[in-house]
Amino acid sequence: MSVKNDILHILQQVQAGELTPEGALLELKLAPFQDLGYAKVDHHRALRQGSAEVIYGQSKTPEQIAGILEAMGGRGAENVLVTRIAPETAEILQARFPLRYDPLSRLAVAFPKAVTGRGSVVVATGGTSDLPVAEEAALTAEALGSAVTRLYDVGVAGLHRLLSNLEPLMSARAVVAVAGMEGALASVVGGLVDCPVIAVPTSVGYGASFGGLSALLSMLNACASGISVVNIDNGFGAGFLASRINLMEGIRE
Repeated sequence: MSVKNDILHILQQVQAGELTPEGALLELKLAPFQDLGYAKVDHHRALRQGSAEVIYGQSKTPEQIAGILEAMGGRGAENVLVTRIAPETAEILQARFPLRYDPLSRLAVAFPKAVTGRGSVVVATGGTSDLPVAEEAALTAEALGSAVTRLYDVGVAGLHRLLSNLEPLMSARAVVAVAGMEGALASVVGGLVDCPVIAVPTSVGYGASFGGLSALLSMLNACASGISVVNIDNGFGAGFLASRINLMEGIRE
């Protein structure tokens, strides 16, 4: 049973006189999180924010991730994102849970359920080397219910490649611009579209790029309006934010 159904069941019990308001309050107090010792699983995240808690997989052991998934699955969680996990970890988890894994982005979706994509999020990259971060953004947005268009390898070294894709850019509700090197893609896209642009600097580049710091600083200093910037290589954060924007009130099915 999902968290929302849990709470609805409690309220129905109160309405039917099967549970006192005080008893219902106690159950709701006990429900928000589950203490596993090494993690406190937030079961009310979906109720508060519209999507289940995301598991940051890097630095967690397969056993720890499995314990969290077991707790979330037991409460009916669906499309649980597990980020930054190695193929070996994904293989261990797939033996225990329904899990879809993308080795390029190292992103997994546990307890996957088909979602009809709504609205329009565009994920664009400066180059092919930016694809792991871009796919993390795109798959995150899709898992959260957004329709995603991918425009890959459309960087400023060949501006005509970007300009030949103006239709999806102009119709987007949010654009994720992923680029390393000098990070100029975000400024160019920001000057073309009328929707929010989420810039993602990547660690792609030669020595003086300082592991993405040059792209980060370029994006922070972009002259185009309507651009926000997430951390270096944070495709998940960009995809999550883009989906939030895309699915805001007023969206057409």
